[in-house]
Amino acid sequence: MTQAPVTQTPVTQVKPLRSAATGAIRGGIRVPGDKSISHRSLMLGAIAVGETEIHGLLEGEDVLHTAAAMRLLGAQAERDGSGVWRVRGVGLGALQEPAQVLDMGNSGTAARLLMGLVAAHPITCVFTGDASLNKRPMARVTKPLEEMGARFVGRSGGRLPLTVVGSGDLVPITYRLPVASAQVKSAIILAGLNTAGATTVIEAEPTRDHTELMLRHFGATVTTERLEDGALAVTVIGQPELTGRTIHVPADPSSAAFPAVAALLRPGSELLLNDVGMNPRRTGLFDTLVEMGADIAFENRRDQAGEPVADLRVRHSALKGVVVPADRAPSMIDEYPVLAAAAACAEGTTVMLGLKELRVKESDRLAMVAEGLTRCGVSVEVGADDSLTVHGTGGKGKGPKGGAIVATAMDHRIAMSFLVLGMASEQPISVDDGAFIETSFPGFVGLMNGLGAKIGEA
Repeated sequence: MTQAPVTQTPVTQVKPLRSAATGAIRGGIRVPGDKSISHRSLMLGAIAVGETEIHGLLEGEDVLHTAAAMRLLGAQAERDGSGVWRVRGVGLGALQEPAQVLDMGNSGTAARLLMGLVAAHPITCVFTGDASLNKRPMARVTKPLEEMGARFVGRSGGRLPLTVVGSGDLVPITYRLPVASAQVKSAIILAGLNTAGATTVIEAEPTRDHTELMLRHFGATVTTERLEDGALAVTVIGQPELTGRTIHVPADPSSAAFPAVAALLRPGSELLLNDVGMNPRRTGLFDTLVEMGADIAFENRRDQAGEPVADLRVRHSALKGVVVPADRAPSMIDEYPVLAAAAACAEGTTVMLGLKELRVKESDRLAMVAEGLTRCGVSVEVGADDSLTVHGTGGKGKGPKGGAIVATAMDHRIAMSFLVLGMASEQPISVDDGAFIETSFPGFVGLMNGLGAKIGEA
Protein backbone atom coordinates (compact mmCIF):
# COMPACT_ATOMS: atom_id res chain seq x y z
CA MET A 1 0.00 0.00 0.00
CA THR A 2 1.07 3.58 -0.63
CA GLN A 3 -0.27 6.81 0.77
CA ALA A 4 0.14 10.53 0.22
CA PRO A 5 2.04 12.45 2.90
CA VAL A 6 0.02 13.55 5.92
CA THR A 7 0.60 17.17 4.95
CA GLN A 8 0.78 18.26 1.34
CA THR A 9 3.28 20.74 0.05
CA PRO A 10 1.31 23.82 -1.08
CA VAL A 11 1.54 25.00 -4.65
CA THR A 12 3.89 28.00 -4.54
CA GLN A 13 5.72 28.05 -7.88
CA VAL A 14 3.96 30.28 -10.38
CA LYS A 15 3.39 28.57 -13.73
CA PRO A 16 2.24 30.91 -16.53
CA LEU A 17 0.64 29.06 -19.44
CA ARG A 18 -0.17 30.05 -23.03
CA SER A 19 -2.85 28.65 -25.34
CA ALA A 20 -2.92 29.18 -29.10
CA ALA A 21 -5.50 28.48 -31.80
CA THR A 22 -5.60 24.86 -32.86
CA GLY A 23 -7.23 22.59 -35.38
CA ALA A 24 -9.81 19.92 -34.61
CA ILE A 25 -10.09 18.36 -31.16
CA ARG A 26 -10.40 14.62 -31.63
CA GLY A 27 -10.09 11.45 -29.56
CA GLY A 28 -11.61 9.56 -26.67
CA ILE A 29 -10.71 10.25 -23.04
CA ARG A 30 -11.82 9.83 -19.45
CA VAL A 31 -11.27 12.96 -17.40
CA PRO A 32 -10.31 12.54 -13.72
CA GLY A 33 -12.84 11.41 -11.13
CA ASP A 34 -15.53 13.66 -9.71
CA LYS A 35 -14.08 15.90 -7.01
CA SER A 36 -17.30 16.24 -4.99
CA ILE A 37 -17.82 12.48 -4.85
CA SER A 38 -14.13 11.82 -4.12
CA HIS A 39 -14.17 14.08 -1.04
CA ARG A 40 -17.34 12.46 0.28
CA SER A 41 -16.18 8.90 -0.33
CA LEU A 42 -13.08 9.48 1.82
CA MET A 43 -15.04 11.16 4.62
CA LEU A 44 -17.84 8.59 4.79
CA GLY A 45 -15.41 5.71 4.44
CA ALA A 46 -13.54 7.10 7.45
CA ILE A 47 -16.63 6.92 9.72
CA ALA A 48 -17.96 3.63 8.39
CA VAL A 49 -17.32 0.20 9.91
CA GLY A 50 -15.03 -1.94 7.78
CA GLU A 51 -13.28 -1.17 4.52
CA THR A 52 -14.41 1.15 1.75
CA GLU A 53 -12.94 0.47 -1.69
CA ILE A 54 -12.79 3.50 -3.99
CA HIS A 55 -12.18 3.15 -7.71
CA GLY A 56 -11.38 6.22 -9.80
CA LEU A 57 -10.69 8.61 -6.91
CA LEU A 58 -9.55 12.02 -8.11
CA GLU A 59 -5.90 12.26 -7.08
CA GLY A 60 -5.72 16.04 -7.33
CA GLU A 61 -4.22 18.10 -4.54
CA ASP A 62 -7.60 19.02 -3.03
CA VAL A 63 -8.62 15.41 -2.55
CA LEU A 64 -5.18 14.37 -1.29
CA HIS A 65 -5.56 17.00 1.44
CA THR A 66 -8.85 15.35 2.44
CA ALA A 67 -7.20 11.91 2.56
CA ALA A 68 -4.43 13.35 4.76
CA ALA A 69 -7.00 14.92 7.08
CA MET A 70 -8.89 11.64 7.49
CA ARG A 71 -5.66 9.91 8.47
CA LEU A 72 -4.99 12.59 11.07
CA LEU A 73 -8.49 11.91 12.41
CA GLY A 74 -7.69 8.22 12.91
CA ALA A 75 -8.81 6.47 9.72
CA GLN A 76 -6.59 4.59 7.29
CA ALA A 77 -6.63 5.84 3.70
CA GLU A 78 -4.19 4.18 1.33
CA ARG A 79 -3.73 3.67 -2.40
CA ASP A 80 -2.84 0.15 -3.50
CA GLY A 81 -0.65 -0.80 -6.44
CA SER A 82 -3.61 -1.04 -8.80
CA GLY A 83 -4.71 2.54 -8.13
CA VAL A 84 -7.63 1.57 -5.86
CA TRP A 85 -7.97 3.53 -2.63
CA ARG A 86 -8.88 1.59 0.52
CA VAL A 87 -10.26 3.38 3.56
CA ARG A 88 -10.48 1.57 6.90
CA GLY A 89 -13.04 3.46 8.95
CA VAL A 90 -13.14 4.05 12.70
CA GLY A 91 -16.94 3.98 12.99
CA LEU A 92 -19.40 6.81 13.53
CA GLY A 93 -18.54 8.99 16.53
CA ALA A 94 -15.01 7.61 16.87
CA LEU A 95 -12.91 10.19 15.04
CA GLN A 96 -9.78 11.06 17.02
CA GLU A 97 -8.50 14.51 17.90
CA PRO A 98 -5.76 15.32 15.39
CA ALA A 99 -2.24 16.06 16.60
CA GLN A 100 -1.72 18.55 13.76
CA VAL A 101 -3.58 21.32 11.99
CA LEU A 102 -5.92 20.09 9.24
CA ASP A 103 -4.65 21.73 6.05
CA MET A 104 -7.46 21.70 3.46
CA GLY A 105 -5.37 23.26 0.69
CA ASN A 106 -7.58 25.03 -1.86
CA SER A 107 -10.81 23.14 -1.19
CA GLY A 108 -13.83 24.94 0.24
CA THR A 109 -15.87 21.75 -0.18
CA ALA A 110 -13.51 19.70 1.96
CA ALA A 111 -13.19 22.38 4.64
CA ARG A 112 -16.91 23.00 5.03
CA LEU A 113 -18.01 19.35 4.92
CA LEU A 114 -15.32 18.23 7.33
CA MET A 115 -16.24 21.00 9.78
CA GLY A 116 -19.72 19.50 9.93
CA LEU A 117 -18.37 16.00 10.43
CA VAL A 118 -15.96 16.84 13.27
CA ALA A 119 -18.44 19.23 14.95
CA ALA A 120 -20.39 16.20 16.17
CA HIS A 121 -17.35 14.66 17.88
CA PRO A 122 -15.94 15.71 21.29
CA ILE A 123 -12.66 16.83 19.76
CA THR A 124 -10.93 20.11 18.90
CA CYS A 125 -9.58 20.66 15.39
CA VAL A 126 -7.81 23.58 13.77
CA PHE A 127 -8.52 24.14 10.06
CA THR A 128 -6.37 26.10 7.64
CA GLY A 129 -5.81 26.28 3.90
CA ASP A 130 -3.88 28.07 1.20
CA ALA A 131 -4.02 31.83 0.69
CA SER A 132 -7.12 31.54 -1.51
CA LEU A 133 -9.11 29.30 0.85
CA ASN A 134 -8.23 31.41 3.88
CA LYS A 135 -10.03 34.37 2.25
CA ARG A 136 -13.30 32.49 1.81
CA PRO A 137 -16.15 33.03 4.31
CA MET A 138 -17.12 30.11 6.52
CA ALA A 139 -19.79 31.82 8.65
CA ARG A 140 -22.58 30.35 6.55
CA VAL A 141 -21.44 26.92 7.81
CA THR A 142 -20.50 27.80 11.37
CA LYS A 143 -23.83 29.53 12.11
CA PRO A 144 -26.06 26.42 11.85
CA LEU A 145 -23.42 24.23 13.48
CA GLU A 146 -23.30 26.64 16.43
CA GLU A 147 -27.08 26.30 16.71
CA MET A 148 -26.50 22.55 17.07
CA GLY A 149 -23.98 23.09 19.90
CA ALA A 150 -20.51 23.25 18.33
CA ARG A 151 -18.18 26.19 18.97
CA PHE A 152 -15.86 28.02 16.58
CA VAL A 153 -12.98 30.45 17.01
CA GLY A 154 -11.72 32.11 13.85
CA ARG A 155 -11.09 35.36 12.04
CA SER A 156 -13.81 37.82 10.99
CA GLY A 157 -16.45 36.19 8.83
CA GLY A 158 -15.45 32.83 10.26
CA ARG A 159 -12.45 32.73 7.93
CA LEU A 160 -9.62 30.23 8.29
CA PRO A 161 -7.49 29.52 10.24
CA LEU A 162 -10.40 28.42 12.41
CA THR A 163 -10.73 26.21 15.46
CA VAL A 164 -13.69 23.82 15.76
CA VAL A 165 -14.61 22.72 19.28
CA GLY A 166 -16.90 19.78 18.71
CA SER A 167 -19.37 18.00 20.96
CA GLY A 168 -20.71 14.50 21.21
CA ASP A 169 -24.06 15.94 22.37
CA LEU A 170 -25.21 18.13 19.51
CA VAL A 171 -28.94 18.77 19.21
CA PRO A 172 -30.81 18.21 15.94
CA ILE A 173 -32.16 21.27 14.14
CA THR A 174 -34.37 22.19 11.23
CA TYR A 175 -32.51 24.76 9.17
CA ARG A 176 -33.68 26.67 6.10
CA LEU A 177 -30.77 27.59 3.87
CA PRO A 178 -30.62 31.37 3.26
CA VAL A 179 -28.79 30.73 -0.04
CA ALA A 180 -28.56 27.60 -2.18
CA SER A 181 -25.43 25.74 -1.07
CA ALA A 182 -24.73 22.03 -1.26
CA GLN A 183 -21.71 22.58 1.00
CA VAL A 184 -23.74 24.10 3.83
CA LYS A 185 -26.48 21.49 3.41
CA SER A 186 -23.92 18.68 3.53
CA ALA A 187 -22.12 20.09 6.57
CA ILE A 188 -25.37 20.11 8.55
CA ILE A 189 -26.32 16.62 7.38
CA LEU A 190 -22.88 15.26 8.31
CA ALA A 191 -23.15 16.86 11.75
CA GLY A 192 -26.60 15.31 12.08
CA LEU A 193 -25.17 11.84 11.47
CA ASN A 194 -23.78 11.65 15.00
CA THR A 195 -26.71 13.55 16.57
CA ALA A 196 -29.66 11.76 18.18
CA GLY A 197 -32.92 12.34 16.34
CA ALA A 198 -33.76 13.88 12.97
CA THR A 199 -31.81 16.77 11.47
CA THR A 200 -33.49 18.58 8.56
CA VAL A 201 -32.20 21.04 5.98
CA ILE A 202 -34.71 22.94 3.85
CA GLU A 203 -33.54 24.26 0.48
CA ALA A 204 -35.61 26.51 -1.76
CA GLU A 205 -33.62 25.42 -4.82
CA PRO A 206 -32.28 21.87 -5.32
CA THR A 207 -28.50 21.66 -4.89
CA ARG A 208 -26.06 18.80 -5.43
CA ASP A 209 -27.32 15.67 -3.67
CA HIS A 210 -24.12 13.58 -3.68
CA THR A 211 -24.09 13.51 0.14
CA GLU A 212 -27.64 12.14 0.34
CA LEU A 213 -27.04 9.51 -2.36
CA MET A 214 -23.78 8.33 -0.84
CA LEU A 215 -25.14 8.21 2.70
CA ARG A 216 -27.92 5.91 1.51
CA HIS A 217 -25.27 3.78 -0.21
CA PHE A 218 -23.47 3.45 3.16
CA GLY A 219 -26.68 2.50 5.00
CA ALA A 220 -28.01 5.76 6.47
CA THR A 221 -31.66 6.81 6.38
CA VAL A 222 -31.96 10.04 4.41
CA THR A 223 -35.29 11.28 3.07
CA THR A 224 -36.24 14.13 0.74
CA GLU A 225 -39.73 15.64 0.93
CA ARG A 226 -41.32 18.33 -1.23
CA LEU A 227 -42.98 20.98 0.97
CA GLU A 228 -46.11 22.99 0.15
CA ASP A 229 -44.03 26.03 -0.84
CA GLY A 230 -42.03 23.92 -3.30
CA ALA A 231 -38.91 23.73 -1.14
CA LEU A 232 -37.16 20.43 -0.44
CA ALA A 233 -36.72 19.14 3.12
CA VAL A 234 -33.76 16.78 3.43
CA THR A 235 -33.76 14.79 6.69
CA VAL A 236 -31.12 12.46 8.12
CA ILE A 237 -31.82 10.13 11.05
CA GLY A 238 -28.88 10.30 13.40
CA GLN A 239 -26.58 7.60 14.73
CA PRO A 240 -26.94 4.93 12.02
CA GLU A 241 -24.35 2.21 11.56
CA LEU A 242 -22.51 2.94 8.35
CA THR A 243 -20.88 0.00 6.60
CA GLY A 244 -17.92 0.20 4.24
CA ARG A 245 -18.87 0.04 0.57
CA THR A 246 -17.38 -0.16 -2.91
CA ILE A 247 -17.53 3.15 -4.78
CA HIS A 248 -16.87 3.79 -8.46
CA VAL A 249 -16.26 7.51 -8.84
CA PRO A 250 -17.59 8.77 -12.20
CA ALA A 251 -15.61 11.21 -14.33
CA ASP A 252 -16.14 14.77 -13.12
CA PRO A 253 -18.68 16.68 -15.26
CA SER A 254 -17.06 19.95 -14.17
CA SER A 255 -13.73 18.74 -15.59
CA ALA A 256 -15.37 17.25 -18.68
CA ALA A 257 -16.72 20.72 -19.44
CA PHE A 258 -13.33 22.02 -20.59
CA PRO A 259 -12.53 19.52 -23.37
CA ALA A 260 -16.23 19.46 -24.30
CA VAL A 261 -16.36 23.21 -24.90
CA ALA A 262 -13.01 23.08 -26.74
CA ALA A 263 -14.46 20.46 -29.12
CA LEU A 264 -17.59 22.53 -29.69
CA LEU A 265 -15.52 25.57 -30.67
CA ARG A 266 -13.07 23.97 -33.12
CA PRO A 267 -14.24 22.99 -36.65
CA GLY A 268 -13.95 19.31 -37.49
CA SER A 269 -13.86 18.22 -33.85
CA GLU A 270 -15.36 15.02 -32.49
CA LEU A 271 -14.64 13.95 -28.92
CA LEU A 272 -15.83 11.03 -26.79
CA LEU A 273 -15.86 11.65 -23.03
CA ASN A 274 -16.28 8.40 -21.13
CA ASP A 275 -18.01 7.70 -17.80
CA VAL A 276 -19.14 11.27 -17.13
CA GLY A 277 -21.35 11.79 -14.08
CA MET A 278 -24.85 12.79 -15.17
CA ASN A 279 -26.43 13.65 -11.84
CA PRO A 280 -29.29 15.95 -12.91
CA ARG A 281 -28.21 18.47 -10.28
CA ARG A 282 -24.83 18.78 -12.03
CA THR A 283 -25.78 18.92 -15.73
CA GLY A 284 -26.85 22.56 -16.06
CA LEU A 285 -23.91 23.38 -18.34
CA PHE A 286 -24.67 20.59 -20.79
CA ASP A 287 -28.36 21.54 -20.78
CA THR A 288 -27.37 25.12 -21.59
CA LEU A 289 -24.92 24.14 -24.33
CA VAL A 290 -27.60 22.01 -26.00
CA GLU A 291 -29.95 25.02 -25.90
CA MET A 292 -27.18 27.01 -27.61
CA GLY A 293 -27.10 24.45 -30.43
CA ALA A 294 -24.38 22.10 -29.23
CA ASP A 295 -24.21 18.65 -30.82
CA ILE A 296 -23.82 16.49 -27.71
CA ALA A 297 -25.03 12.88 -27.67
CA PHE A 298 -25.49 11.14 -24.29
CA GLU A 299 -24.67 7.48 -24.91
CA ASN A 300 -24.67 4.31 -22.81
CA ARG A 301 -26.56 5.77 -19.86
CA ARG A 302 -26.17 3.71 -16.68
CA ASP A 303 -25.92 3.89 -12.86
CA GLN A 304 -22.79 3.50 -10.73
CA ALA A 305 -23.27 3.29 -6.94
CA GLY A 306 -26.44 5.36 -7.16
CA GLU A 307 -25.02 8.00 -9.52
CA PRO A 308 -26.15 8.25 -13.18
CA VAL A 309 -23.33 8.07 -15.74
CA ALA A 310 -23.10 8.40 -19.54
CA ASP A 311 -20.56 8.68 -22.35
CA LEU A 312 -20.69 12.07 -24.10
CA ARG A 313 -20.02 12.40 -27.83
CA VAL A 314 -19.31 16.05 -28.65
CA ARG A 315 -19.02 17.48 -32.17
CA HIS A 316 -18.16 20.98 -33.37
CA SER A 317 -21.23 23.19 -33.39
CA ALA A 318 -22.20 26.76 -34.27
CA LEU A 319 -23.44 28.11 -30.94
CA LYS A 320 -26.02 30.85 -30.47
CA GLY A 321 -26.58 33.08 -27.44
CA VAL A 322 -29.28 32.22 -24.90
CA VAL A 323 -30.64 33.45 -21.57
CA VAL A 324 -29.53 31.19 -18.70
CA PRO A 325 -32.11 31.38 -15.88
CA ALA A 326 -31.07 32.01 -12.29
CA ASP A 327 -32.65 28.79 -11.05
CA ARG A 328 -30.11 26.81 -13.10
CA ALA A 329 -27.16 28.21 -11.13
CA PRO A 330 -26.98 25.46 -8.46
CA SER A 331 -26.60 22.80 -11.16
CA MET A 332 -23.71 24.56 -12.92
CA ILE A 333 -22.16 26.92 -10.39
CA ASP A 334 -18.60 25.82 -11.23
CA GLU A 335 -19.12 25.88 -14.99
CA TYR A 336 -19.98 29.53 -15.60
CA PRO A 337 -16.38 30.52 -16.47
CA VAL A 338 -16.14 27.95 -19.28
CA LEU A 339 -19.71 28.74 -20.38
CA ALA A 340 -18.57 32.37 -20.68
CA ALA A 341 -15.76 31.18 -22.96
CA ALA A 342 -18.31 29.36 -25.13
CA ALA A 343 -20.59 32.41 -25.11
CA ALA A 344 -17.69 34.61 -26.27
CA CYS A 345 -17.42 32.46 -29.40
CA ALA A 346 -21.18 32.13 -29.99
CA GLU A 347 -23.35 34.17 -32.32
CA GLY A 348 -25.46 36.73 -30.48
CA THR A 349 -25.74 37.60 -26.82
CA THR A 350 -25.75 35.26 -23.82
CA VAL A 351 -27.19 36.48 -20.51
CA MET A 352 -26.43 34.55 -17.32
CA LEU A 353 -28.67 35.43 -14.38
CA GLY A 354 -28.30 34.91 -10.63
CA LEU A 355 -24.52 34.64 -10.30
CA LYS A 356 -24.12 36.08 -6.80
CA GLU A 357 -22.60 32.84 -5.52
CA LEU A 358 -19.71 33.21 -7.98
CA ARG A 359 -18.39 36.07 -5.88
CA VAL A 360 -17.44 33.76 -2.98
CA LYS A 361 -15.76 30.91 -4.89
CA GLU A 362 -11.97 30.44 -5.14
CA SER A 363 -11.97 34.01 -6.44
CA ASP A 364 -14.65 36.55 -7.27
CA ARG A 365 -15.31 34.56 -10.40
CA LEU A 366 -17.90 36.95 -11.75
CA ALA A 367 -15.46 39.87 -11.71
CA MET A 368 -12.53 37.73 -12.89
CA VAL A 369 -14.44 36.33 -15.88
CA ALA A 370 -15.69 39.76 -16.91
CA GLU A 371 -12.23 41.30 -16.63
CA GLY A 372 -10.58 38.44 -18.52
CA LEU A 373 -13.09 38.52 -21.38
CA THR A 374 -12.71 42.29 -21.69
CA ARG A 375 -8.93 41.91 -21.96
CA CYS A 376 -9.51 39.38 -24.74
CA GLY A 377 -11.64 41.80 -26.77
CA VAL A 378 -15.07 40.47 -25.78
CA SER A 379 -17.81 42.95 -24.87
CA VAL A 380 -19.40 42.13 -21.50
CA GLU A 381 -21.56 43.73 -18.83
CA VAL A 382 -21.93 42.80 -15.18
CA GLY A 383 -25.37 43.74 -13.89
CA ALA A 384 -26.24 45.14 -10.49
CA ASP A 385 -28.29 41.96 -10.06
CA ASP A 386 -25.10 39.85 -10.40
CA SER A 387 -25.85 38.92 -13.99
CA LEU A 388 -23.27 38.54 -16.75
CA THR A 389 -23.99 39.52 -20.36
CA VAL A 390 -21.55 38.30 -23.02
CA HIS A 391 -21.75 39.60 -26.58
CA GLY A 392 -20.47 36.76 -28.73
CA THR A 393 -18.08 37.14 -31.64
CA GLY A 394 -19.42 34.13 -33.54
CA GLY A 395 -20.88 34.55 -37.00
CA LYS A 396 -18.23 37.15 -37.87
CA GLY A 397 -15.79 34.66 -39.34
CA LYS A 398 -13.37 34.97 -36.44
CA GLY A 399 -13.24 34.22 -32.75
CA PRO A 400 -12.37 36.73 -30.01
CA LYS A 401 -9.26 38.84 -30.52
CA GLY A 402 -7.37 37.28 -27.60
CA GLY A 403 -3.75 38.34 -27.23
CA ALA A 404 -4.09 39.03 -23.50
CA ILE A 405 -2.53 37.88 -20.24
CA VAL A 406 -5.42 36.95 -17.94
CA ALA A 407 -5.16 37.12 -14.14
CA THR A 408 -6.38 33.95 -12.41
CA ALA A 409 -6.24 34.88 -8.68
CA MET A 410 -5.13 31.30 -7.91
CA ASP A 411 -8.40 29.97 -9.39
CA HIS A 412 -8.04 26.73 -11.35
CA ARG A 413 -11.33 27.10 -13.25
CA ILE A 414 -10.51 30.62 -14.41
CA ALA A 415 -7.16 29.32 -15.71
CA MET A 416 -8.64 26.37 -17.61
CA SER A 417 -11.51 28.41 -19.06
CA PHE A 418 -9.24 31.02 -20.61
CA LEU A 419 -6.86 28.36 -21.92
CA VAL A 420 -9.87 26.86 -23.72
CA LEU A 421 -10.79 30.31 -25.06
CA GLY A 422 -7.24 30.70 -26.36
CA MET A 423 -7.81 27.66 -28.56
CA ALA A 424 -10.47 29.59 -30.50
CA SER A 425 -9.05 33.15 -30.43
CA GLU A 426 -7.26 35.07 -33.16
CA GLN A 427 -4.21 35.56 -30.95
CA PRO A 428 -2.92 33.33 -28.13
CA ILE A 429 -4.20 33.84 -24.59
CA SER A 430 -1.94 33.48 -21.56
CA VAL A 431 -2.88 32.96 -17.92
CA ASP A 432 -0.62 34.32 -15.21
CA ASP A 433 -0.63 31.08 -13.22
CA GLY A 434 -1.77 27.59 -14.17
CA ALA A 435 -0.17 25.78 -11.23
CA PHE A 436 -3.47 25.55 -9.34
CA ILE A 437 -5.05 23.50 -12.12
CA GLU A 438 -3.55 20.47 -10.39
CA THR A 439 -5.94 20.94 -7.46
CA SER A 440 -8.86 19.62 -9.51
CA PHE A 441 -7.61 18.40 -12.90
CA PRO A 442 -4.18 16.75 -12.68
CA GLY A 443 -2.65 16.27 -16.11
CA PHE A 444 -4.93 18.85 -17.78
CA VAL A 445 -2.31 20.29 -20.13
CA GLY A 446 -1.02 16.92 -21.33
CA LEU A 447 -4.53 15.56 -21.85
CA MET A 448 -5.66 18.60 -23.82
CA ASN A 449 -2.52 18.64 -25.96
CA GLY A 450 -3.06 14.95 -26.69
CA LEU A 451 -6.41 15.90 -28.21
CA GLY A 452 -4.91 18.59 -30.40
CA ALA A 453 -4.58 21.67 -28.18
CA LYS A 454 -1.50 23.91 -28.18
CA ILE A 455 -0.94 24.75 -24.53
CA GLY A 456 2.55 25.42 -23.22
CA GLU A 457 4.54 27.53 -20.80
CA ALA A 458 4.20 31.24 -21.39
